[in-house]
Amino acid sequence: MVDQKRLIVAIAISIAILFVFEMLWNQPLREAERARQAELAAQAEREAPRPPAMPGEAPAALGTPAPGASAAPMPATTPASLRVRIDSPDVVGSINLVGAAIDDVTLRRFGVTPDRDSERVRVFSPRGAPNAYFAQFGWSSVGSGVKVPAPDTVWQTSATVLGPGRPVTLFWDNGEGQRFEIAIGIDEHFLFTVEQRVINGAAATVAVNPWGRIRREYTPETAGFFILHEGLVGVFDGRLTEQTYKAARDEAEKQGGVAFTRTGRGGWAGFSDKYWLGALIPDQAQTTTYTWRVPQENGTPRYQIDFLAGEKQIGPGLRETVRSYLFAGAKEVALLDRYAAQLRVEGLDKAIDWGWFYFLTRPFFWALHWLGELFGNYGVAILIFTLFLKGLFFPLANKSYRAMSKMKLLAPKMQELKEKHKDDPAKLQQEMMALYRREKVNPVSGCLPIILQIPVFFALYKVLFVTIEMRHAPFFGWIRDLSAPDPTNIFTLFGLIPWDPTVIPIFGHFLHLGVWPLIMGATMYFQQKLNPTPPDPVQQKVFMLMPFVFTFMLASFPSGLVIYWSWNNLLSIAQQWLIMRRVAQQQPAPAKT
Repeated sequence: MVDQKRLIVAIAISIAILFVFEMLWNQPLREAERARQAELAAQAEREAPRPPAMPGEAPAALGTPAPGASAAPMPATTPASLRVRIDSPDVVGSINLVGAAIDDVTLRRFGVTPDRDSERVRVFSPRGAPNAYFAQFGWSSVGSGVKVPAPDTVWQTSATVLGPGRPVTLFWDNGEGQRFEIAIGIDEHFLFTVEQRVINGAAATVAVNPWGRIRREYTPETAGFFILHEGLVGVFDGRLTEQTYKAARDEAEKQGGVAFTRTGRGGWAGFSDKYWLGALIPDQAQTTTYTWRVPQENGTPRYQIDFLAGEKQIGPGLRETVRSYLFAGAKEVALLDRYAAQLRVEGLDKAIDWGWFYFLTRPFFWALHWLGELFGNYGVAILIFTLFLKGLFFPLANKSYRAMSKMKLLAPKMQELKEKHKDDPAKLQQEMMALYRREKVNPVSGCLPIILQIPVFFALYKVLFVTIEMRHAPFFGWIRDLSAPDPTNIFTLFGLIPWDPTVIPIFGHFLHLGVWPLIMGATMYFQQKLNPTPPDPVQQKVFMLMPFVFTFMLASFPSGLVIYWSWNNLLSIAQQWLIMRRVAQQQPAPAKT
């Protein structure tokens, strides 16, 4: 039978090792990566990037203008006369008529900080801006040599404002009998509907290949957490495919600029940030070729996700229409689910990184979301949800605490056996097992709540960390964002000393310790005092250090998670104290042998 204390010590040591490795190895690597990304962003701002090639051209041509296009970049400061304004309840921005680029998308409901007057979150930015990020739709010529729109083509427009129920049609005539149209609509949230039309007024059949792309011309700063994917993402044949920016660069170097390609029916692909998503959703009934590219321009990587809708033959006097969708906005769970059902697209909710415990994370989210909407406070929702979990595990916890209470009563007898058989480990183990059987105590049962709480902890962590519904959700007092760490810090005397100790290299991370992590550490310490004292001195020291290790470790975690852990500890202390008191009254002292 496994010794309960050894199992807990092994878990504690493993967590401590992971913690030290995270702070002394991963943290410096992340800081170095952030510095490198900042340098790349500065370099991109200094450069004047050239329009990239259209999808479907040879990989070697990526980063160069399409045939017939000038090398002039689309400017970030395109005059208002060459823009179509976007005005919807959730989105404000514009469409660039130079290149027909959806390159200006700002979200009305989401601020950069929790302050009401905070700058709004920008998803797409035009070329020439430091963080250029945009979507385009167009055509490639197939065989016939038909003249198609170029990246710097200036389009005409049917209206100057795009909004819900007010679609806009961009049009361009190539002077050879073909008219190209891009009809764009937007709903009340973040979904653009795009219809690409070609009307052939010439006497001969023409062939074109409709495409759509999202282009990111910089390497964004990412959280760098192994539990969160940020980068290129897509679902093909029902399977989730992910690539980090580094993995995409590495793969593209091996394959001439192409990091990934897949042909099949349906699916979607895009760029996933922690809370935001830019994604292409082609017609789910058609066969589509997706390609993820990383072209290099003057040594700077650019990232592109595109799709080809397949060759379209358009006879004289006929037209061809291809419909697709663009999502550019916040990854709200209910909204993604609605779009998935409405467009019949599989796996759109996987744009949110639910993690391995998907079967727990999703129900946890909906429970917290429902409680948060009901009580108007997600912090209160966490407290009530914790009560529900305690009730769910109540029978198991009761059994565990009773076993621990009996173990504590047996501690003197166990110490006596250790002294008696200290030179004979086999005999000691035999006598201990006999004592457990005689007193009807199972030492392993005390571990079960800890083991079961691990997936619960990580599932709740994922919900707080990755869902935008928890972003900037306040609790009470100084907690204005449950998804962010406690902003207070004991090392600044909670704001009385005007300095930031966290800027100290490597060890600065340890110098942020807020009020709620201190509360959590205190509750963990008092809960530990209720448990049986390990007879082994080494185990005693490890157990004594655990509250301090967890206090510093959880200081950088979302405050909502720390509040959950603290509240859970308080409930456990009350439950354990009551059970131990009853057991002590009912359990006779063990007879001496």
